[in-house]
Amino acid sequence: MITPKKEIMRKIGFVINPVAGMGGRVALKGTDGMADAAVSLGAEPMAYKRAKVFLEALDTHKLRREGAEFLTAGGDMGENALRISGTENIRIVHIPEEKSSADDTKESCRQFKKEGADLIVFCGGDGTAQDVISVTGEEIPVLGIPSGVKMYSGIFARSPAAAANIINNPEKTAYISAEVLDIDEDKYRAGKLELKLFGIAKTPTIPDMTQSSKMPSSGNEKDAQNEISGFLTSLFARKTLCLIGAGSTAKSLCSSAEGECTLLGVDAMYEGEIIKRDLSEKDILELLDEYERVKIIVSPIGAQGFIFGRGNQQFSPEVLKKAGSRNVIVIATPAKLEMTPRLYIDTGDSYADNSFGESIQVICGYAAARRIPLIH
Repeated sequence: MITPKKEIMRKIGFVINPVAGMGGRVALKGTDGMADAAVSLGAEPMAYKRAKVFLEALDTHKLRREGAEFLTAGGDMGENALRISGTENIRIVHIPEEKSSADDTKESCRQFKKEGADLIVFCGGDGTAQDVISVTGEEIPVLGIPSGVKMYSGIFARSPAAAANIINNPEKTAYISAEVLDIDEDKYRAGKLELKLFGIAKTPTIPDMTQSSKMPSSGNEKDAQNEISGFLTSLFARKTLCLIGAGSTAKSLCSSAEGECTLLGVDAMYEGEIIKRDLSEKDILELLDEYERVKIIVSPIGAQGFIFGRGNQQFSPEVLKKAGSRNVIVIATPAKLEMTPRLYIDTGDSYADNSFGESIQVICGYAAARRIPLIH
């Protein structure tokens, strides 16, 4: 449902989940309850960097003229990023614990609500989205800066810069009701994707600036997947390492291979054998040093259309730069391409994103391909 435009946001709640996204590159498939494990594996905080891109893209002069005020939490949950970016008119409404938690996110949102916030902007993933709307419901519009491992909900902007664009252009913005989706992370780590509707939230949107909700594959595309798999198998030269991304279409390549693959992770296949499963960024970088010929094979995520930056952060900017965009192969069934007429990339690194150009070839059948616009 689309509601009328609201042209001035005088009070903006701003909160960061400092550990969001840390589990992605180290193949934990999420960070909920796993922040310490992610750190032990060498993960680095991602949310602050994503928030910084958002704040740098904001039209702070316009917001200042309109008398906008930022309500936020102390320290790494918002205050530090706002101050370092030079944002003015900041008010701290919650002081988090030294080691912040979901309770701090919820309390921040309670204070935003109490202070009459017109919009809440949060930096995190689906877990953070659930914490936010558990307090706000549909009363206050919310907008997510994508920074998690899983971002299947429809309240996220396409990128941090896109989130800023939405706020910078209220005259172009409509407010819609969007799904916030819940996922069982333990089952996800075990290779089973179960999405449940957690709630509905109101979110500001501009066409192509927000993402749709994730849609699992319907499971009735087997013939098309087999055609793609057969074509790629015939195409690859021998002694080529294949790094295969998540999803049933990409994993169809493993159907004739020896060894089990990881449906929701990254696997390495060589000479018809799965040689390593559920790879982290570090694992992939080591393999890129070891093998001369490498192909990265990915499929767009559900109806969102992201090829990199959602759920496959193991393919980091460093990995993509080292492998080279020419060695990336995107595959999708014709039915999926009907749902995703445009594809997206959001790795957080403009050099890596821009190396793919403004369109990308997608293999959609046996010796069949389409050129699809690529937005980053």
